Amino acid sequence: MTSPGTRRGWSPDTLLAGYESCTLPGWVPAPGGPSARAVAAGGAAPLLTLVRPPRAPEAPRGVVVHLHGYNDYFFATHLADAFVDAGWAFLALDARRAGRSLRPGDVPHYQGDLREQASDLSRAVAVARRRWPGLPVVVHAHSTGGLVAALWAHAHRARRGADAVVLDSPFLSSERSWVRPLEDGALRALARRRPLQVVASRPSWYAGRMAERWDFDTSLKRPQGVPARAGWLAAVRAGQARVARGLRIRVPVLVARAARSGADVVDGADLDTADTVLDVTTIAALVPRLGADVREVVVDGGVHDLALSRAEPRTAYLSAVRDFLAGVR
Repeated sequence: MTSPGTRRGWSPDTLLAGYESCTLPGWVPAPGGPSARAVAAGGAAPLLTLVRPPRAPEAPRGVVVHLHGYNDYFFATHLADAFVDAGWAFLALDARRAGRSLRPGDVPHYQGDLREQASDLSRAVAVARRRWPGLPVVVHAHSTGGLVAALWAHAHRARRGADAVVLDSPFLSSERSWVRPLEDGALRALARRRPLQVVASRPSWYAGRMAERWDFDTSLKRPQGVPARAGWLAAVRAGQARVARGLRIRVPVLVARAARSGADVVDGADLDTADTVLDVTTIAALVPRLGADVREVVVDGGVHDLALSRAEPRTAYLSAVRDFLAGVR
């Protein structure tokens, strides 16, 4: 059943001129399941939003489905342009409780089970395959979206998932990250009792610096940050533990990261030249655990979202992604 405000058809996007979007109802787990309470805490009747650019290649080589990270949504039109110029159709997903999909009563960016966002990604990929039948689909995912996409690709290894995956600074570990997790046993217990308990809250100086250089809605990508809640962090930690045990993604994977990490502090020198959100050494350590065909690109001068880096590292990143896409069939 369509929720109030759901648009099943495409209509002019409310945020990006020339773009179109459509909103679809999201999956919810069965009542009484192990994650049902934690999921329900985020808000009833979740929605997801798909966004498409005003142009696509006449004869696309394939389609890229983009998934954002935490405290984020799709606004980077230059990213869509880069894929379209390379001959790929493009479809962005604003997952439940994020960006265009945030509704009154929702807890921003919350998910009590990573299958929530994974189901949104499945829906987006299914739409892409229906619109461009027979063409390869590549998932391009950033940060927490990268964690979700990796787990999703592993879960779909025996059936139709993506034909390749690009992970931009994936949130594969909480070690030395912006959020310091509780001991996992205590965190799980807290998430069961009080899933919306705030366990970390701080400004995102990184988002503030990006707002100085990129045009986005700061109510949807917030320099003041979005609090991490127990249910969300427990879901993330469970996903990260699964990565640590090793995944078996069967399609080619490109993992991209900045060359170094730095401190996320106000007016910090690293905000323009390093990943100030995650520790890149832990990303590097976990890359071999994703699958058999995993490649890594290290971007000197890149920031957490490599696609938002300054011109030279951004160009290097997009060039590496285009080279990777050239081998996808």
